[in-house]
Amino acid sequence: MEVDKAYNQSLDYLYSFVDYSLKHASELAKADFNLDRMRMLMAELGNPQDQYHILHVAGTKGKGSVSVLAAGALSSAGYKTGLYTSPHLQDYAERIQVDGKPIPHGALAELVEEIKPSVARVPYLTTFELTTALGFLFFARQGCQAAVIEVGLGGRLDATNVVNPRVSVITALSLDHMLVLGDSLDKIAGEKAGIIKPRVPVVSSPQAQEALEVLVKVAGERECSFTLVGRDVKFKALSHSLEGQTLQVWTAGHAPLELTIPLLGLHQVENAAVAFAALQRCGLQVADEAVRKGFARVQWHARFEILRRDPPVVMDVAHNRASASRLRQTLDDLFPNIPVILLFCTLEDKDIAGILAEMSPRLERVVATRADHPRAPSAEWIADQVRLAGIPVELAVPAAAALERALELAGEDKLVLIAGSVAFAGEVWSAWQRRSG
Repeated sequence: MEVDKAYNQSLDYLYSFVDYSLKHASELAKADFNLDRMRMLMAELGNPQDQYHILHVAGTKGKGSVSVLAAGALSSAGYKTGLYTSPHLQDYAERIQVDGKPIPHGALAELVEEIKPSVARVPYLTTFELTTALGFLFFARQGCQAAVIEVGLGGRLDATNVVNPRVSVITALSLDHMLVLGDSLDKIAGEKAGIIKPRVPVVSSPQAQEALEVLVKVAGERECSFTLVGRDVKFKALSHSLEGQTLQVWTAGHAPLELTIPLLGLHQVENAAVAFAALQRCGLQVADEAVRKGFARVQWHARFEILRRDPPVVMDVAHNRASASRLRQTLDDLFPNIPVILLFCTLEDKDIAGILAEMSPRLERVVATRADHPRAPSAEWIADQVRLAGIPVELAVPAAAALERALELAGEDKLVLIAGSVAFAGEVWSAWQRRSG
């Protein structure tokens, strides 16, 4: 009980700072993002992020999957490995992991107490900056030899961009967070390319031409080698089932390496190839067998996660048009011809019309709800957007009640798909566990 109390007090302290993830899009666009505060704080803490090898991962979609895959392989290779991701699904501690295990609540509480004097000397810090610093510090204290660090938002001015990585990774880029990052793919690519450091190798997912041109230009200006997955590192999907999928990945002059991943969807084959390329280019010794083992046992919840097979219930965190397109493709591959009841809520700044346009061919009905999140619009507003898309819709709140309604509508012969923001997925996941436990 004492540990729980200390942990909750630590979260209260962290959330007492500005948390842009909870701010409306208009406020986010006016935010004062810069790295000066973060550099000051890290100097106060002794720059722990310089004590281990880092793989730094930015992108619009897939960066979390690439990060967790790469971290799994590094752990299997014998490196004590940190993993920093955001946001969390259920528990804040999920953001900071070592060898697949979240930071213990007591350890987080102790680190929060320790950094308070340093924090007091650096004005205007944010919740994300503090969390990032805690992650860097915990990895150093745990004696991590390597860490995979996922960018929070953008890249150039993200709090994680104080690191000096062994490789900079840019995953698939698409339109998202446009009020902050820019309203075109080349502008977004420019922000993501901000993580590229002089003479540090760059690995990129396949990209649209306008984004690729920006990444290649920045890499050239900073004298970085540039590895493009799909061109320099080839990959091919072999087989897939509800259990997972197999793929081959190879480079010129080398025999293909066959890998198995539990993550579903063709896009995850691409993400696995990107993670493989990052491991190849980071300069650390990671044998093929470590890649096989690490990839095969990775866990990454709410990424086309099948919560129940019969009748099927699937959860995914698709929240822009590109990811909705990939979600529909995965549905078509794994659950063809099954009518879908969509339980839906996303945040206010998302391209809801685009998401629904991609998903509509598979949808029989939508249950619109509202997540318990400051940036979540009303269920009524979401329902209006669904009607505009010409899809039958009804409302149910809160999310737990909406889940029950979706299951009722689906009966025994339809698929329930839960999709939207990570915060919404976490809320519904908790409700699912309660009803299943």
